[in-house]
Amino acid sequence: MSDGIAYVIAGLLLIQAFFRARAALKGWKRDRSLWGAFVAFAAAWLSRTTHGRDLLNNLGIPDLAYFVKHALTIAGICVILRYVTAVYRSDGFTRDLPRSVRISAIVHRVATKASVATVAVMGLVFVFLLNDPDTSTPFFLDRHRGEAGVLVYMGLFYLYVGATAAVCAVQWGGAVRRAPIRSLRIGLRMMTAGMVLAVLYAILRTAYLPVITFSSVSESANLDQERVTDTLLYLSFLLWGFGTIAPAARAGRERISAVRGLLELYPLWRSLALWAPEVVRHRASTLFSRRAAKAGRLDTVRDLFFSPDPSPPAHLARWAMDIRDVIAELRRQVPADLAERALVQAEAELKPEHGTDVQAEALWLRAAVSAERRRTEGTATSSAPYPFGPGQDRDQGDSAPGHSLREELEHLRTVASAFRITSLSDGRALLVGHPADHV
Repeated sequence: MSDGIAYVIAGLLLIQAFFRARAALKGWKRDRSLWGAFVAFAAAWLSRTTHGRDLLNNLGIPDLAYFVKHALTIAGICVILRYVTAVYRSDGFTRDLPRSVRISAIVHRVATKASVATVAVMGLVFVFLLNDPDTSTPFFLDRHRGEAGVLVYMGLFYLYVGATAAVCAVQWGGAVRRAPIRSLRIGLRMMTAGMVLAVLYAILRTAYLPVITFSSVSESANLDQERVTDTLLYLSFLLWGFGTIAPAARAGRERISAVRGLLELYPLWRSLALWAPEVVRHRASTLFSRRAAKAGRLDTVRDLFFSPDPSPPAHLARWAMDIRDVIAELRRQVPADLAERALVQAEAELKPEHGTDVQAEALWLRAAVSAERRRTEGTATSSAPYPFGPGQDRDQGDSAPGHSLREELEHLRTVASAFRITSLSDGRALLVGHPADHV
C-alpha cells in the first residue's frame, strides 16, 4: 500500500509538471520554481518506492536511495519557498509589502544558502558517520538505530523541512483573505493545511529521533510511529498537490473556453487576416495551402494550435484586436452606405439563427472583404459608419466605447457564427449597383 500511495502522489506531481512545462520554459521565475518543485518532489517519492529504492541502492552505495530522497526533498521545499516569494513580488507591489512577504523573502535568501549547507553536512554525515545499515527493515531510522550520526543527519533534515514548511504555511494562510477568486482561496487553504501537516510531521519525527537513538523501542511502537508519521506525510502531499490544482482548474476552464472561442472565430479571423495581412499581428498561415489546396486544414491547425501567444486566452484576445483593427481598415475601403444597405438586406432576408443587427454586421464584413482594395497610404480618408458591436449606437454610426473584452468576444462569436452562413455571393450582391464613390 505504501508503494501504491507513493506512485499516486508521484503521478499527481508529474502530471502537473507536464502541463506546466511550457509555462516554465517561457521564463517566468515563479512558474519555473513551481515546476522544479513538482519534479523534485516526484523524484523523491519515486525513490521512496521499493523499485526506486532497490535501483539506487544497487549502485553500490548503501542507503543511497534515502540520501537522494532527502536531498530532493530539501531542494523541493526550498524551491517552493522561492515560488512563494516570487508570486507575491510579481504582483506589482514594490512598496508596503506585507510583513509576511518580507519575512518570506528574507527566509528564502537564507534558506537557499542553508539548503546547500544542509545537504553538504548531511552528505558528510552519511559518508563518514553512518555505519552499514540493517537491511532487514525498510525504515531509515530503524536501519541506523542507536547511531549518533543518524541524530545529526535526520535532525538537520527535519529542522530544515519544518522551518521552510512553516514559512510557506504562514504565507499561504495569510494570502487566503486577499485571494479574489473562490477556487484560489480553496487552493490556498489546502496548501496551507498541507504545510501545517508537514510541520507536524517534522516535529513528531524530531521528537522520536532521540528516543530511537538513546533507548530501546519495541517493534510495535516503532511501526505505530511509522504509520502515524507516514499518514501525515501522505496527507500533507495530497493536500498540497490538490491545492495547487484548485486554482489551475479555473485556468483550465478558461483555456477550454478560449479554445472554443478560437474555433468559432477562426473563419472570420482568417478571412480578415488574409484581406489585410499587414494589419494583423501574426499573419494567417498559407504555408500548406500554397502547395496544395487540400492541405489547407494543416494551415488551420497551425493558426489555431501553434501560436506564439503564451496561452489560448491571450491568443483569443489577439484575434479580437486583429478583427477590430482590420475592420478599421475595411471602413476606409467600403461605400459610405454599406451598413445601411446591410441592415435593409438583413431585415428583408431575416434568418432565425441570429438577430437583424448580427446578420447585417456579418453581411457588411462579407461584402467588405469582397470589395476591391484601394491604396490609402498618405491620403486623408474618412471611415464608413459601422453601427455594430456591443454598445452599438446607430445614431452615432459607430460602436460605443467602454465595453469589456468579454462582451466583445461574446459578440464576435455571434457575428462569426452568422458570418459562417454567409457566402461571397452574398457579399458581392450587397455591393452590386454601388457606384465607385468610396468614402
